[in-house]
Amino acid sequence: MDSFHTTHGRAIPFATGLKIANPNLNVVVFSGDGDLVSIGGNHLIHAARRNIDMTVICVNNFNYGMTGGQVGPTAPLQALTTTTPYGNFESPFNLPYLLAASGASYVARWTAIHIRQLENSIAETMVRPGFNFIEVISPCPTVYGRMNKEPRGIDSMHNYQEKSVIHNGADPKDVNLELNGPIVVGKFVDIKRPTLLDNLNEVLNKAKEKTKFH
Repeated sequence: MDSFHTTHGRAIPFATGLKIANPNLNVVVFSGDGDLVSIGGNHLIHAARRNIDMTVICVNNFNYGMTGGQVGPTAPLQALTTTTPYGNFESPFNLPYLLAASGASYVARWTAIHIRQLENSIAETMVRPGFNFIEVISPCPTVYGRMNKEPRGIDSMHNYQEKSVIHNGADPKDVNLELNGPIVVGKFVDIKRPTLLDNLNEVLNKAKEKTKFH
């Protein structure tokens, strides 16, 4: 068995336990924007802060698509959802900025139409240490798309093709998403810094040395 379905919002702590128990595992978390950024938001930022060696792929469709289409923490201002029928009035998270500020060592964003670039990003994260985060803008035609003039999945894909701007190395604070605005995609962060296990091993080695002299 090589995959697990976990409690909603708790995929990252579950994955953290797996990685610490068996550091040789290549751990990947697939989840949605509501799961990762709302109920699981605290786990997300602390995993990035700790630079835990894993890859998190966030499928962002701007709403809780499986439970009725409620507004999510990434829904753009003025976006229509089942709980914001007159338009969203809460400022959304800019996920690349949030993750970069929290300490993620790799941050990228692509859309569902950027298949080759997304494939390359995933391949990169499979061989690099640290906390890797990839946001994937993805359609939800049934609820979010239908309410925001994209009633078919292909409508969203056309929108991604027309509105996407590839800007590798862009400052994450400048890649916020607006309703019907440009979609800045690319690899924004790729840095090296010690992982959680690196720091843990360093502390343990120092503790052993100290014990040796006593």
